[in-house]
Order: sequence, then C-alpha cells, then structure tokens
Amino acid sequence: MRNIKLTLAYDGTEYAGWQIQSEQATIQEKLQQAIETLTGERAHVIASGRTDSGVHALGQVANFQTESRIPSDRWVPALNGELPPDIVVRHAEEVDAEFHATYAAKWKTYRYVIYTGDNRNPFVRRYSYHVLPAVDVQTMQIAAQRLMGTHDFRCFETDFPNRASSVRTIYALKLFRMASLPTWFDDAIVPQPEGPFIALEITADGFLYNMVRAIAGTLLQVGLGRWPVEMVPTILASGERKEAGPTAPACGLFLVHVEYEAEHP
Repeated sequence: MRNIKLTLAYDGTEYAGWQIQSEQATIQEKLQQAIETLTGERAHVIASGRTDSGVHALGQVANFQTESRIPSDRWVPALNGELPPDIVVRHAEEVDAEFHATYAAKWKTYRYVIYTGDNRNPFVRRYSYHVLPAVDVQTMQIAAQRLMGTHDFRCFETDFPNRASSVRTIYALKLFRMASLPTWFDDAIVPQPEGPFIALEITADGFLYNMVRAIAGTLLQVGLGRWPVEMVPTILASGERKEAGPTAPACGLFLVHVEYEAEHP
C-alpha cells in the first residue's frame, strides 16, 4: 500500500468546506471522486485541517492510501485532469506509511485579506472582506501583539468547546498593507506603505473553530477606532466569545502553509 501526499490550492467559494456533506459539494468529495476515477479505488483522503464553507487554500496538505502504480510525478497532471477548475493539485509525492496529514502537522499559517477600497470591487469580493477605508493598520498591529505566545483562546472559538483543549501558541501575527490581491503562487508578499488591501497573517501550532476569523473581526474593531488596544488582552482574559468581535466572513480566509518538519517557524 502506498501513501501519497498532496499539496492543494482551491477556491472554496462554491464548496461547503473540506469535509464530505450529505447534500453539498465539498473539496474532499471532489478529490476522492477524482482518485476513484483514476484508480478504481474508494480512497479516504485526510487533510491537515477541515477548512470551513467558503474558505480558500493556497497550501492545503492531504494524504491517501492507494494500491495504484501511478508514478509520483504523474499524480499532479492526472488528478488535475479530473478535478474541477477551482481545485488544483500543486504537488504530489509518495511518503512513509506513517505520515498523517492531520497528526503530523507542526504548525500552520493562515492569511485573512481585507479590502478597504472606497467602492465595492466585484473582482475581489470572493477573496476579501470589504470594509470602510479608514482602517488603522498600525493600531491593529499593536493590538495583535497582545495575542502572541501561549494562551487559552476560547474567546475566539465558535461553540466552545470543540476540542479537548483551547490552549494554542501563536508564533507570529502581523498585519500589513498590499497594493494588490496576492495570487495563489505568491511565496512571499512584500508589504507596501499604502494600498487598498490589508493582510493579517497568523502562524500557530493549531487553530480553534473560526479562531482566525474571530481574531480578524476583533482586530478590525480596534482598527476602525471602536475599541481601544487595551480591550484585546481583556477579551483574551475573559474567555468569553461574546466579549470578542464578530466572526469575519469566510471569503477573506486562506490556508497558506502547513509545516511538517520544523517544530517552530
């Protein structure tokens, strides 16, 4: 039995998230259908994490077991030939039998994109959250530093508890402006002094349900001048979801990278 590791990019707009649903299209469903078409096997594909409905990925990682003899370097074109155009396999490789995309992950990076143009832009609406232009990114960055390190992040978790523990470690949390919307193949983004887009990038050893979107919604309250910076550590200490900001829309969220080698970024 072979173990195949995939790196995926997808536009999650038309999907009810990663995990198979009974009556809605999902990423896992489409990928398993493509594998079955190629191999005749009903493979079960495991992902690094279950992205929610409408959430995108630039570097989702998944793996599956197969008896197929398709060479490693042929999985990418073969699968992409069967997948819908909004799901792309970027890389494929055969890995050890013990590799598990979920349990082996050391840390992940998510990006949340905010668009602050004067008018709505129909060409970026699927990939960013439009808010009023007067957003103070510098103040948001100051507030974001209050979330660095190891904390109980239950105040940013929808429907607590969803996991055995809500303690996580945030290694990096930065905000910066961009002149344009980054594309899926951008490995590094150069921050700009000005620009209509704001990126929030957060790296942690794990994430709770809606954690990134809740953090984005909370920091936006600070950036829009509705809350002071000091409100953020108070919210964190409260442990209450009702005290934090609203959950930002799914359209602005991207899973950027999943790391399996280094313990810390």
